[in-house]
Amino acid sequence: MSTKNAQPTKAEIIEVTREDLPLSCPRPDDEVWNMHPRVYLPIEKTGAATCPYCGARYELKS
Repeated sequence: MSTKNAQPTKAEIIEVTREDLPLSCPRPDDEVWNMHPRVYLPIEKTGAATCPYCGARYELKS
């Protein structure tokens, strides 16, 4: 399932790699016309981050 150009749901976990860093939500490939302002999420230390605006959950693949 591709999440590109779709708003994530709170239940799904979006896996990202080190190539995706720095991590922002919404991500650069997402359509932003109807989304919240872009925020950068610190994921490097813990391996996980949650967007404070939409609740999207991200996990860093090792």
